[in-house]
Amino acid sequence: ILFREEEIMKKTWIGIGLSILSVCSIGVLLFLGGCGKDEVEPQAIDPETDICVNCNMSVPDDQYATELVLADGKYMKFDDIGCMYKWMEKNPDENIEQGFVRDFNSKEWVDEEDATYVYGMEIETPMSFHVISFEDADDAKDYADSHSAKVMSYSDLENHKWVKEMKSGDHNM
Repeated sequence: ILFREEEIMKKTWIGIGLSILSVCSIGVLLFLGGCGKDEVEPQAIDPETDICVNCNMSVPDDQYATELVLADGKYMKFDDIGCMYKWMEKNPDENIEQGFVRDFNSKEWVDEEDATYVYGMEIETPMSFHVISFEDADDAKDYADSHSAKVMSYSDLENHKWVKEMKSGDHNM
């Protein structure tokens, strides 16, 4: 009988040990799963204080505003998509975590890589770069068709010629 009780005790302690090990393993996995990279979110625009880091103009809270989030968590705000790209040209060594543009219709923030862009001389933007962004590709196409403009993808922007182009007679910029 004593031998049988020792065997039962041994099995009980092994069971308890395995249960504790299982609970600890689950806890470690949950902890490590929570240590992943935080999702970067756009920051609200404050037109009273936000200044475009490229042209030093005020950044209105409108459909033209864009921003970059650097790897160190710093937010860089721009009043025009063109200003954002000119800044990136001047600062190629900056480690950019995420970029955001605004949907032209809703003014909602969109990941710059997910947006569809429209370029055309008839499109007026704050700094005359003539590029706007859309969350929905069909909206971009409809806008481009009705404004004699060209639809562009995120990858097209890398090769785009980012120069200010004022329309004839537009002397106030």
